[in-house]
Amino acid sequence: MELKDNIVGFHHLSIKAQDFDKTIGFYGNLGFIVVHEWSLPEFNLERCAMLFNASIGYYLEICDKNAAIPTQGRRRKEGEEYVENALLHLCFTVEDAEDARIQAIAHGAEDLSAGVFELRLSQGKKDIFVRNSLVYSPNGEVIEFLERVDFS
Repeated sequence: MELKDNIVGFHHLSIKAQDFDKTIGFYGNLGFIVVHEWSLPEFNLERCAMLFNASIGYYLEICDKNAAIPTQGRRRKEGEEYVENALLHLCFTVEDAEDARIQAIAHGAEDLSAGVFELRLSQGKKDIFVRNSLVYSPNGEVIEFLERVDFS
């Protein structure tokens, strides 16, 4: 069986939380509920939780900041605000990008887009128009709120 034939779906994205409880609370306001929690002392993982959002059928794994589990990039150095790595952002499909941005800010996110972007994504043959907004979660992830769009 080829790998492409073996993949049956996308399960979850995992993030390392600087403040575990605050991060769980923020994503709770986005509709995620904790469905399982665990620890793995052999990986210095004190707390980890799998969250699920039933309305979108999506899992999100949140681990404590000291977890010694495989990750891309490197740890932040003391006093360093940002370390760039391969994860660019989490994106959620929304009905209204501006309302999602405002609500996320009300729940502790930091504004990144200062409103809604209206963009034309062009490849020469086909233009796709998108409306989106961006915030930093209280933990620092970039979250994109993308209004429904068909990329096909």
